[in-house]
Amino acid sequence: MSELNIVLIQAASALEPGDNRERLASSLELLAAGNDPMPELVVFPEAFQRDFGQPGSDISAYAEDLDGDFVRKVGELASKHGTTVVAGMFERSEDPERPYNTLVVVDRDGLRATYRKIHLYDSFGYRESERLLAGRIEPVLVDVGGFRVGLMTCYDLRFPELSRRLTEQGAELLVVPAAWVAGPRKVDHWRTLVTARAIENTAYVAAAGQPGPRYAGNSMVVSPMGDLCSEPAGEDEAIVRATISREVLEESRTQNPSLANRRF
Repeated sequence: MSELNIVLIQAASALEPGDNRERLASSLELLAAGNDPMPELVVFPEAFQRDFGQPGSDISAYAEDLDGDFVRKVGELASKHGTTVVAGMFERSEDPERPYNTLVVVDRDGLRATYRKIHLYDSFGYRESERLLAGRIEPVLVDVGGFRVGLMTCYDLRFPELSRRLTEQGAELLVVPAAWVAGPRKVDHWRTLVTARAIENTAYVAAAGQPGPRYAGNSMVVSPMGDLCSEPAGEDEAIVRATISREVLEESRTQNPSLANRRF
């Protein structure tokens, strides 16, 4: 496939997991009922299975296994609508008090990949590591519609090493679900870092955030040359549509062969 249609769902997750499963269903039904073709890839934000709650909250009671209600529901919907879905959840870990912050990639054939967030948000006054367990330092990629997709979550965006490792292993599209906490300069940081990860890796970046007022919103898809592939969302709930192109990817890497020119 030379093109891939992507939709980012900028929507807030609730504290009740059942409500979020219903929101998954209604969002995909809305896409299916529209005039545009069903996208090959639909990206929901980080922690869409259940919101973080108040800062420092114990979320262990809401963690699920990978064959639990959330992943089963995502699988049903992906199969029904013939698409691939990326969404964030809290996954039970070997530490009963600290689950993983996990992305699942599910298509019509079931669970394709999981990525457990490596960089926990111990920053800006938060201590995510007190409530969550970090994943193994291991890049995770998956094929979607003929494109190699690398997975990152929120705070990972601040660490260029992960995106570079993913690109070295063939990533052409970096998908970044997030719950990017709002605050002074935070939208500027988000937009700058999303764009930087695209330019420095000559890769597409699709970054789906939760909306305001708690989070920064501004979901966006950026091309390998740093161009916006569609208007970014603001702070409100939104749907962002974009099409990525292999022709644009290859042209960008020819015009700007920075990956080939690296000295480190």
